[in-house]
Amino acid sequence: MQAEQISVFLENKAGRLCEVTGVLAEAQVNIRALALADTSDFGVLRLIVDHTEKAKTALKQAGFTVGKTDVLAVEVPDRPGGLHEILDLLQSEGINVEYMYAFVNVTGENAVMIFRFDETDRAIATLQAKGFTILNREQVYSL
Repeated sequence: MQAEQISVFLENKAGRLCEVTGVLAEAQVNIRALALADTSDFGVLRLIVDHTEKAKTALKQAGFTVGKTDVLAVEVPDRPGGLHEILDLLQSEGINVEYMYAFVNVTGENAVMIFRFDETDRAIATLQAKGFTILNREQVYSL
């Protein structure tokens, strides 16, 4: 039910992001979604890729610190208020969104959002009970 995300810890200096994308390009790994958060000294690059283990191995061999986290890919109605509907539901159930970012999907009527929750199992049950679609790993990696 969950998708795998890799997190790459980067020094906040020019060229580091380019190095990551170069390593992934060389390894023939396709980036499906990404988010970058930074402070003055370092950044965390979160990635959904089509070959998680291949990406982790290549990045570690290139000297990057890499972690793996399970996240949820949720279809969100692609209309005004679509995201609010999901966030309002989660808030009413007391489920905290630790972070989220968009997934580019060029087909279909829904957008896809990547979520990390404090209570993933409760989030899954809550979303499914209200009819929201959670994509499995294979669906996410093939988009």
